[in-house]
Amino acid sequence: MKKSLLVAIIALELAGCANNPAMNDMLKGATSIAGGFVPMPVSMDSVIKSAEAVSKAAETLTPIDEYYIGRAVGAGIVGRYTAKNNPVANNFLNILGQSLVMASDNPSVFKGYHFLMLDTNEVVAYAAPSGFIFVSKGMIQLCKNEDDLAAVLAHEIGHVQRSHAIAAISASRWTSAGTTIALEATKSTVGGIAGELAHVFEGGIDDIMQTLVNTGYARGQENEADATAIQIMQRVGYDSSALIRVLENMKASVPAGSTGFMSTHPAPDDRISDIRPLLSQNAVSRSPNANRDKRFKTFLNAL
Repeated sequence: MKKSLLVAIIALELAGCANNPAMNDMLKGATSIAGGFVPMPVSMDSVIKSAEAVSKAAETLTPIDEYYIGRAVGAGIVGRYTAKNNPVANNFLNILGQSLVMASDNPSVFKGYHFLMLDTNEVVAYAAPSGFIFVSKGMIQLCKNEDDLAAVLAHEIGHVQRSHAIAAISASRWTSAGTTIALEATKSTVGGIAGELAHVFEGGIDDIMQTLVNTGYARGQENEADATAIQIMQRVGYDSSALIRVLENMKASVPAGSTGFMSTHPAPDDRISDIRPLLSQNAVSRSPNANRDKRFKTFLNAL
């Protein structure tokens, strides 16, 4: 009981309602019940205000809210895949990622961006809310140079910048949360609220995981992330056409119908056709750079 109440309280705070006076009353009552199981009287006015607040939560998530949602999603990803325990490789990944982040339109997420390698040959890359970005060893090994890897990371940064993962939470989750408060609070106890809200908000995390791992984003969202990636790479000075090169490598190396990237993204040819018009005639072309090639080779050898 106490655990479910605690989860519900956290869920309510994630919903952006902690500053609502009515919600504060509910949280105080829930805390009291967690220690003594005392019924909590709730006015209908408080119920209505709280329900409305939760229903609008998707529009009012704070950076801190997104951070904790991102942590939960990230925990799910590293629970599915083993994190690569390689300080040298992960340090390189973070240095490259942070240089790209600084050229994005949203460089300052709560507690900053974090990049981590997944120890799997499956070709995958994920971006959880608030800048938790994961790239598999298999994806990295498809990259022929630093520009290619920059394209992969910039694409994932694009998903964060566009808040695509948060958008994956079903609108019905927020409506369900508001309805739960309205129905259960009239019973003058918080027990039902706790259990139901815990289920609702756990379901929100499930929505994001389902999108990232199984269904993938819509083609329009992938196009937005690609467009953002091109913009970021051009700002930094990487070859933005590397995004096409990575997709061509995937098409040639990853069998159609395989799990991972090919099952969650539009066909490479479709994305390439969408990307080509976005590449400006003044896009940076990759010129030989001995230092860049050397450090990328060192990075690959460290895998």
